[in-house]
Amino acid sequence: MKLVKNDTVLFLGDSITDCDRDRQDPHDLGHGFARLVADQLAETFPTAGFTFYNRGIGGNKAADVLARLQEDCLQLAPDVLVFMIGINDTWHNAGGPDFGSEEAATSFEATYRQILEQVTQQGITRIFLLEPFVLPYPEDRQTWRIDLDPKIQLVRRLAAAFHCQLLPLDGLFAEAAVASSPQALTGDDGVHPTPAGHALIADQLMARLAFSSEG
Repeated sequence: MKLVKNDTVLFLGDSITDCDRDRQDPHDLGHGFARLVADQLAETFPTAGFTFYNRGIGGNKAADVLARLQEDCLQLAPDVLVFMIGINDTWHNAGGPDFGSEEAATSFEATYRQILEQVTQQGITRIFLLEPFVLPYPEDRQTWRIDLDPKIQLVRRLAAAFHCQLLPLDGLFAEAAVASSPQALTGDDGVHPTPAGHALIADQLMARLAFSSEG
């Protein structure tokens, strides 16, 4: 994806994006991959004039993002959107009656589609979709696959339908976990990245970003 001078880049999502940002400071980027990407871009292209926002909120599901989309995305009018949501739609429903059901997947798709429709209708077309992921530690995380895997496939299909760029994090984290360990990347819960996990996300984003000073 190509960035141009004076682009505004918005990171939108859940706790993985949030990463302990100071919500009283609208420009605080937290301590995760959003901060790493912003710092690397500012260092690599010091005259580009980028503006960065982090609007991740811990615990959010897709419906929560849709509910705050106007304030936390559309009003900011970003040129580039980096969006990740979905793990809490699985985690918060684990063991529930619709866990892994077709209805749960259909509801998730409808909400995610509404988000993309509203974003693209406002002219925001440079969009990175980061698929949700989970690693198999603790062992019970393996049981989440029945619910999460359909959601991952839906994000991939929506990326194609809305001409977004996809970052296939579930596969990338699985690959990296084989080379190291799940705990090295997501600690004790299989979800929240360690510093190494955030670095993986940032590095993969940076590898897919380019800059043109000519616009």
